Amino acid sequence: MTQRFATDVLIIGGGAAGLSAALNLAPHARVTLLCKDRVEASSSQWAQGGVAAVTDPDDSIDAHAKDTIAAGAGLCDEEIVNFTVSRARRAIAQLDRRGVVFDSVGNEFDLTQEGGHSFRRILHVADATGKAVVAKLTQKALDHPQIEIFNDRIAIDLINLSKLGRHGNRCAGAYVLNRSTGHVEVFQARFVILATGGASKVYLYTSNPDGSTGDGIAMAWRAGCRIANMEFIQFHPTCLYHPQAKSFLISEAVRGEGGVLTLDDGNRFMPKFDPRAELAPRDIVARAIDHEMKRLGLDNVYLDISHRPKGFIEERFPTIARRCRDLGFDLASQPIPVVPAAHYTCGGVVVDQNGCTDIPGLYAIGEVSCTGLHGANRLASNSLLECLVFADVAAEAIRAQLDKPHQQLQAPHWDESQVTDSDEDVVIAHNWEELRRFMWDYVGIVRTDKRLQRAMHRVQLLKQEVHEYYSHYRVGNDLIELRNLIEVADLIIRSALLRRESRGLHFNLDQPEAAELAKDTILFPGSVEHLDLMRPYLERSAAH
Repeated sequence: MTQRFATDVLIIGGGAAGLSAALNLAPHARVTLLCKDRVEASSSQWAQGGVAAVTDPDDSIDAHAKDTIAAGAGLCDEEIVNFTVSRARRAIAQLDRRGVVFDSVGNEFDLTQEGGHSFRRILHVADATGKAVVAKLTQKALDHPQIEIFNDRIAIDLINLSKLGRHGNRCAGAYVLNRSTGHVEVFQARFVILATGGASKVYLYTSNPDGSTGDGIAMAWRAGCRIANMEFIQFHPTCLYHPQAKSFLISEAVRGEGGVLTLDDGNRFMPKFDPRAELAPRDIVARAIDHEMKRLGLDNVYLDISHRPKGFIEERFPTIARRCRDLGFDLASQPIPVVPAAHYTCGGVVVDQNGCTDIPGLYAIGEVSCTGLHGANRLASNSLLECLVFADVAAEAIRAQLDKPHQQLQAPHWDESQVTDSDEDVVIAHNWEELRRFMWDYVGIVRTDKRLQRAMHRVQLLKQEVHEYYSHYRVGNDLIELRNLIEVADLIIRSALLRRESRGLHFNLDQPEAAELAKDTILFPGSVEHLDLMRPYLERSAAH
């Protein structure tokens, strides 16, 4: 019999967004937090740069907003931008109360600058800000009696009662695989918050952890939510190039503190692409690196900060310097090899200013969502800020509804009576590899119509193959992730084909100019093909 759990608020994802929302809600409700791995293994944990916030008297909220809008290439929602950056100081104060100590000089924050910012406004904890923030939030969550954390759980699908033929269009929880036991569990909740992060693992090279498989985006799409701007995948310009590095990110703050990009011969190349050189926004820097690598047939370019004092480098970038040493590089005395890698999903589940999706009871916060803050390109260090601000406002919106009467509905159990164990797991491994390779080759930093059409053809074949596999075999972690990655890849390709211009992170050689009018790419679920692919989920969930 399917094991069931009930709670007031179910949060799927244990990064900065999910943990912050849990802590904001815990004084008022029972909160259940699901983590795919351990609570410490989220993408937030890997964030090196910091949190963008106006704390310098010479800086201003207006300047932060203008920098965000400029980076977003005409697609930012200005109201959301102003709303978010104006709440940055509040977010920093909240972290301070929860024990996060940002680096300081005397009584002032030790602010750094990153690409696209007109002022030094990045608060940081050395070069491991995400790790420091998640550590403090995790400890607070573990200590709170109203928060229950389940590790080793991966959500399969959301429970949308209307999709199951029940009364009302409302999210009532999720079907979840217990990775330790292999059994599917039902988590019922009055409210569900998606905080699952992005989908950069759809690409061959990424700075993200293995769990960034677009689970929340894919689940929300299958449940009936709109998805927007998925063509805008941010490629971080500088990941360490080494077979053992496993896409180790070299923080943008290295360039903010004077690091320069060079070719094999030591010559800089960024000044010829943009007057801001290494401090240009990420899309410009990534395309410049991609251009030089393809022009010269290079495997990588180099990042050089060896002209700064060794003591400064060791103090400011201890994690990066240590990792480089482990791999045979000395950050303080030599250039290090770097390449671009998929880093951040700027699009996602469409939400309003409260983080609410199209489905009542379902919220999305952090990288899984599309708030309108990032537009066509995210400004550096606005990601942790967005996590904190929207975790706060979503919690406020849910708190306001907790006292309202609600109907307790029993979600159907998960029916596995018609499926068997698979003896063909090699299919999953092969499809996983094929997907990530053709997404890198055809839907990467620079695209063409022909490449996108090739990718669309291949993703449809994979979609059908995995659909058949999912229909006949018991679900496992790898199948769930592959199914979600294929769904997200399809959304990215379709969005890229619909955008008949180049803007921000989407650059198409066949339409190299930006259109006069900037428009969001919004995908609506409900096509015949989409309904066909929903059938296994509907069939399994139909039995009581």
